[in-house]
Amino acid sequence: MQPNRYRIASVDILRGIIMIIMALDHSREYFHITALTADPLDPATTTIPLYFTRWITHFCAPGFVLLSGLSAYLSSRNKARSTASAFLVKRGVWLIFVEIVIVTFGITFNPFYNFIVLQVIWAIGCSMILLGLLSSFSYKVVLVAGIAIVGGHNMLDYAKLPPDGIAGNLWTILLTSPGTVIPLSSTHFIMALYTILPWTGVMCLGFCMGKWFRKEFDAARRKRLLVITGVSLVGLFIVLRLVNGYGDPRSWSAAENGLLSFLNTTKYPPSLQYLAMTLGPSILLLALLEDVKAPWLHSLSAYGKVPFFYYILHFYMLHALAVIAFFISGHTTVEIVDAQGSPFWFRPLNFGYGLPVVYLAWAIVVTVLYLPCRWFGNYKITHRKWWLHYI
Repeated sequence: MQPNRYRIASVDILRGIIMIIMALDHSREYFHITALTADPLDPATTTIPLYFTRWITHFCAPGFVLLSGLSAYLSSRNKARSTASAFLVKRGVWLIFVEIVIVTFGITFNPFYNFIVLQVIWAIGCSMILLGLLSSFSYKVVLVAGIAIVGGHNMLDYAKLPPDGIAGNLWTILLTSPGTVIPLSSTHFIMALYTILPWTGVMCLGFCMGKWFRKEFDAARRKRLLVITGVSLVGLFIVLRLVNGYGDPRSWSAAENGLLSFLNTTKYPPSLQYLAMTLGPSILLLALLEDVKAPWLHSLSAYGKVPFFYYILHFYMLHALAVIAFFISGHTTVEIVDAQGSPFWFRPLNFGYGLPVVYLAWAIVVTVLYLPCRWFGNYKITHRKWWLHYI
């Protein structure tokens, strides 16, 4: 047994909120009728409820990656620099393995791994490896790298990059991918949804922000810095979006459903405008949660204390519910593998329901996983085992 480790309640609560909202997007992907055939953010074809069901989940990945960097800083503060760096590299390699083997199977239920999906866990894993290497030099190196990547990678919107081949694949995976499918053979493919370096930049900034969350750091000053940073990022988003120039490859149009178009920034890869739009409010919320007393808000930290555990379980549970709905809705075993090209078993392109079913599936998953997450969170606090650092 061991005593409670130092934890910041606001970080756990915010991460719990992120985990809950994230499950809504994945519920939509499994259960909404047009999830695989239409863009819910296209102002010309979407509906207001569908648009904001998808748009609100934009805040999840940036916040998740930022807090991963923050947690990396806090976990390293009592270790030698070389030891902390080596741990980040090892954990990054582990996360890449998890994405390919465990998460991909949960998403697809395809035991032959014909379609490997590289998403946020892959991006976090690669970013941890790079953060481990950068942090072995100094805090300032991490800070400069984070600012340069997040602020400058959209300059590539104006560059002519290799369109294909090894160089083209490297560019897309590292910096520019909007969702690249790379064939391994005639029957096996990799889909790289999340580019590496823009997310590495976010993790680096989270790592540097971790300095504000040290136990000895003045709480009032931390809150003030969070508010200034959050407001500045929101302001940056509004200015850049109004100028309609640098920071996002997709311009907006007042004539094209103005507000929806204005908010429709680019996630794949995450543009500067997208990151400012999502990280600004998240950092402000982090400041507001500093003094929160409501018990129901603190209960959300049950998910935030064990995000990796929750992330894995929620995919398997959602897909299991989709299998049940698949057979209930009249589909048969011959349709398990979709002839129209869906990479997900038990999830044909023509399968799905309206938004009420999406929200029902979301509520079921979040509710059912509360007790397992609370139990595992308590287990991690009261046990000292090496493998708990990787889960």
